[in-house]
Amino acid sequence: MVETINFTEDEHQQLLSIARESIKRAIEKKNPAAPPAQTSEKFLEPRATFVTLKTKNGALRGCIGNIEPFEPLYASVAHNARNAALHDPRFPAVTCVDELDSIEIEISVLSPPEPIKSYSDFKVGKHGIILRKGSKGAVFLPQVPVEQEWDAETTLTHLSLKAGLSSEAWKDESCKFRVFEAVRFSE
Repeated sequence: MVETINFTEDEHQQLLSIARESIKRAIEKKNPAAPPAQTSEKFLEPRATFVTLKTKNGALRGCIGNIEPFEPLYASVAHNARNAALHDPRFPAVTCVDELDSIEIEISVLSPPEPIKSYSDFKVGKHGIILRKGSKGAVFLPQVPVEQEWDAETTLTHLSLKAGLSSEAWKDESCKFRVFEAVRFSE
């Protein structure tokens, strides 16, 4: 059973503020901010997150995250926000605060991934999915197939290609799958 995560609207806003401040401080070449003084206990729990940056017209501008939790939620959001802005190899770094003003931030807080017996247990729109075959792997957040209007088979085909495998690799019995859920919120 995949763990359910819930946040209040105020907690959403606090996490989005942490992300934006982290990016701003990185652009200004300042040290990362200290943890918030008044913080929810949830912010101190180890959590995996992804931070997605989009332009005002909805185009992807950066997305970085981690699947496994290894640091407190607030730190995961801060690090992934900074890395999405400065270190996503698909995009040039965000280098000025003026550009940051035109970027919308989206945060996905992930539940711990759990193995599934078969790819047929993957539910589009509910689960994020991780594929692993040998040394190759790839992940899609739950919203990716929904935004792309993909069914399960199309999602698995694109996931295989993203991993550097053949489009049919997901059908191979040696492929391992894990799923997770995500709480997603944005500015």
